[in-house]
Amino acid sequence: MHMACYFRRSIASKLSRALGRSEDAFISALCAIPVSKKQQSPDFRLSVNTLLRNGILPTNGDLQAQTEALASQLKQDSVVEEIFAGRGVIHFRVSRNLLVQKVLEQLCQERHTFGVKSELFDGLKKGTTVVEFSSPNIAKKFHAGHLRSTIIGNFIANLKESLGNNVIRVNYLGDWGMQFGLLGAGFQLFGCQEKLKKNPLQHLFDVYVQVNKEAENNEVIGQAAREFFRQLEQQEHQALLLWKQFREITVEEYQQVYKRLGVHFDIYSGESFHQQQAQEVVQQLQRRGLLKTTEKGTGVVDLSSAGDMSSYSTVLRSDGTSLYITRDLAAAIDRKERYNFDEMIYVTDKSQGIHFQQLFQILLAMGHSWAERCQHVPFGLVQGMKTRLGEVVFLEDVLDEARARMLRNMSQSKTTKEMVYPEDTAEKVGISALIVQDFKGPLGSDYKFDWDRILQAQGDTGVFLQYTHARLCSLIHRYGDGDEGAFDPSLLLDQRSISILQHLLRHLAASAHRELPVKGSPQAVAQARLRLFSGVCTVLANGMKILGITPVDKM
Repeated sequence: MHMACYFRRSIASKLSRALGRSEDAFISALCAIPVSKKQQSPDFRLSVNTLLRNGILPTNGDLQAQTEALASQLKQDSVVEEIFAGRGVIHFRVSRNLLVQKVLEQLCQERHTFGVKSELFDGLKKGTTVVEFSSPNIAKKFHAGHLRSTIIGNFIANLKESLGNNVIRVNYLGDWGMQFGLLGAGFQLFGCQEKLKKNPLQHLFDVYVQVNKEAENNEVIGQAAREFFRQLEQQEHQALLLWKQFREITVEEYQQVYKRLGVHFDIYSGESFHQQQAQEVVQQLQRRGLLKTTEKGTGVVDLSSAGDMSSYSTVLRSDGTSLYITRDLAAAIDRKERYNFDEMIYVTDKSQGIHFQQLFQILLAMGHSWAERCQHVPFGLVQGMKTRLGEVVFLEDVLDEARARMLRNMSQSKTTKEMVYPEDTAEKVGISALIVQDFKGPLGSDYKFDWDRILQAQGDTGVFLQYTHARLCSLIHRYGDGDEGAFDPSLLLDQRSISILQHLLRHLAASAHRELPVKGSPQAVAQARLRLFSGVCTVLANGMKILGITPVDKM
């Protein structure tokens, strides 16, 4: 709970004045204790050993005596309620009245804002963060394999934004390379502008499959593909016009998918944007003596510590054309010049780990010290993603399936409320289920996709998260949010209320409306509990938005 920083700072300030030492020294020795679901636990721990190590307390004194002296100081603080002093460590609880009052005051202030408003983050530098994520290939329907990058990248961007950073969301499309030579040649042979207008990406997909099949036994098609790509690289008008058409219709189609997911981008970039700059990168590598030529005529950069070519990266083909990593180097340099970012984060699957390791290494060798602030966030793969029709290829199929399954589950549930647009709610809850499932396991691990597990209404699922939020919204809609009239914090000092304040986003909130009833309670108690539930609802909704989930008010 981010209000913990308020209490840390308050206690540290008073200890600082009493002992004549800096406030920061005591803040570093104070830490919040994770809340136990099963038993009451202290809120904070003050490490006397840390104070000794940092020279705040004399090292020649008796440890037990020093611990008891500090505990005595804490007892004089009105913020502190209970103290448990051990040898070299002090555990304590803060005033429950103050806890209730401060937390709910903070939540009332944040009800209509999105982001983390806490003193804990006041000292953090709020710079510019570039996040590159999703990055599908153009001229193809959105493959389901790009879902994880989209979900994780969106979460990172939301989190950075909520902390006050200026976030630039980049979708770096795969829009260049020999495959577009093959597609261009294929479209000239098998394409139809009429079909392209009716169902653009499906038609391009069909053309690509057909031309690949034909190319297996027909070298003429291979030659035509190379010729089309040569025309592209030479910026010849007709080839470029067709390629631009493919790119524009792809982005338009993708934007519809992103809209369903609640994801947006500031920039749709791509490899094609950095063709010329890639050649400039090669020249810079040559000037710095970093580019070496192999016997095969390829251009490489030696990355070995001993300079013996035991580890290297190929940046240039033997025919002089650039590679993916060359264009990535150009893109990184261009972004630094354009946005002067403080950090840049790439979100891709773990198979690209070596690529990014080499990318950052080359940038550093070129003298770009900012490469140390570039980071690759790798993730594992999703296995066995299927719809009723079989193996999934396209993300739209997954989203449609999630909506259909959720709609069926809602129609069969006795607790489902009557809704004007049930399909819209089913879509949001289905996408929530996909997102929460993605975050449940270790980020770098592969996981097996299971519709039944993902759409469960109980446990750590997106469906249950949405149900909890909708239940709180229903309660507030019926009885109000507790803002009107006087509020007495002492009416929320029972252990269940305190546990909710400590957990907030834990699932304790889901059953609290039964254990802390509003209906039938005295007016003042009902008012206090509504204030509590309203605060929990606010935190829950903001947390869901950071995850990329659109909260529903009814389900």
